[in-house]
Amino acid sequence: EVQLVESGGGLVQAGGSLRLSCAASGFTFDDDYAIGWFRQAPGKEREGVSLISSGDGTTYYTDSVKGRFTISSDNAKNTVYLQMNSLKPEDTAVYYCAADGAPASLIATFWGDMDYWGKGTLVTVSS
Repeated sequence: EVQLVESGGGLVQAGGSLRLSCAASGFTFDDDYAIGWFRQAPGKEREGVSLISSGDGTTYYTDSVKGRFTISSDNAKNTVYLQMNSLKPEDTAVYYCAADGAPASLIATFWGDMDYWGKGTLVTVSS
């Protein structure tokens, strides 16, 4: 069974940085999987943030985080990271690691639901 465990959330001031980590088990990054991050703020719908292809490393970002967030992976460790810089209060949310057997290029076209989810890690950005 695929399991995803997030870490790295916390409280940070606006303009600061955090790095989230997602440790994956039950699948290999050698496969062509989509893995990445979604987030949900209180009272708002869940939205996609960033994806990376385990097959070729191609990355995808939602417009609101482009230039500020960077997704990366360490395939040997089956771990994906989200480096978040220039954080804004509107980035406050529970961030979920998610994975899917479909190619990331496909999922990024509609940011649909994923097959596997972590339990989330809370990021709070204060003003």
